[in-house]
Amino acid sequence: MIEGSPLDAVGLGPIGLNPIGLTRQLCEIESTTYHEGEVGDFLAGLLAGRGWEVEKTPVEQPLESTTAGPRWNVYAGPAGATPELVFSTHMDTVPPYIPFREDAEWMYGRGVSDAKGIIAAQAAAAEALRTAGFRVGLLFVSGEERDSAGAKAANLNPKGSRFLINGEPTDNKLALASKGALRAVFRASGKLAHSAYPELGESAVHKLVEVMARLLKLQLPVTEDVGPSTLNIGQISGGHAPNVIADKAEAQVLVRLVGDSAPVRAALVEAAAGLAEVDFTLEIPFVRLRAVPGLPTMVAKFTTDIPQLSHWGEPLLLGPGSIFVAHTPQERLAKKELLEAVELYIRVGKQLLG
Repeated sequence: MIEGSPLDAVGLGPIGLNPIGLTRQLCEIESTTYHEGEVGDFLAGLLAGRGWEVEKTPVEQPLESTTAGPRWNVYAGPAGATPELVFSTHMDTVPPYIPFREDAEWMYGRGVSDAKGIIAAQAAAAEALRTAGFRVGLLFVSGEERDSAGAKAANLNPKGSRFLINGEPTDNKLALASKGALRAVFRASGKLAHSAYPELGESAVHKLVEVMARLLKLQLPVTEDVGPSTLNIGQISGGHAPNVIADKAEAQVLVRLVGDSAPVRAALVEAAAGLAEVDFTLEIPFVRLRAVPGLPTMVAKFTTDIPQLSHWGEPLLLGPGSIFVAHTPQERLAKKELLEAVELYIRVGKQLLG
C-alpha cells in the first residue's frame, strides 16, 4: 500500500485488496474484445477466494470470433442476499495489447484506465463497503468495446439492486449525462466502365462522395447543457482501380447523440436520397444520470454499457482515468488517482445506501 493513501482513511489497510497490484495483474492478462475468458477466470477465482458468491455466465461469441474460445460475465455478490448496490465495468480492452509498465507515479499499458484500473478500484471499494455491513455486488462484463454483448446478457439476469455504479474513465467526476451513438452504413451502387469513357458507366464512389459532403454540412441537434451531436465518417471503401468506374462503394458513419435519434435518422436518410441506401446497424440511446451532492461533475461524450443494464438499478457513471488517453498508445493512469477512486466509490456507496 502507498503510505498516506486514501485507503488508510477508509480502513482497507494491508488486508484489503491492493488496487495498484490488482491493476498490474489484470493488465498482464491480454483481454482484447472476444478474448476475455482468461481475465474472467482470474477474477472469478480471486473473488471466490475472498468470500464472494461468484457466478460466471457465458457470453456468446459472434461467428467471426468463435475460435477465440469461451468468455464470460463475472458477478460477485453477498452469499444468499440481494445486493442494494452493484459496481460494474468491462473486462475487454481495445486492440492492440500494450504490455504493462509503471513508475513511482504512473501505470501504463492497455487497460490501465479503460477499464482494468476501474475493476481494481471497484473491487477494493466493494470489499470495504462489505466489511462496513453494506450489501454490494460486482458485475464485470465482456464485449463493451464492440457491441455490449455482455451487458445485454447480464440484463436478462438482474440481481434486484437499487443502484448501479458503472465505471468508465471520467477523471473521478460524476457524469450527469452520457451521449448516445447511432451507427449507419451507406451503400452506393453504380455501373462498371472504363474510366476513359465515364459516360458508359455510373460511379458509385462519386455518389458516395456527394452523400458524405451532404453529411458534413448537416446541422445536427444540440442540447444546451450537454452540447452538440457530432458526426464522424470513420471508414470509406469501394471501387477496383483508378482506371475503372466503380460499381460499389460503402461508408461507415457514427453520430454521437444528445437526444432522440429520430431527427438524426431522418436527416441521414434525406442526405442519401437518390444516391445511396442507409442501414442503421447500432443505436445506443442518450442518457441523463443522477447527481450526488458534493462531487464534481462532467458530461461523457462517449457511450457506455448503462443503457444495456437497465434492470440493474438507477445508474451512475464514475471512474478514474482520462478518456483522452484511452484507446491510444499513451494509455496511462496515475496511482494517486486510482486510490482516490476507491475512496470516491466508497463515499458514493455510503451516500446512496445510508
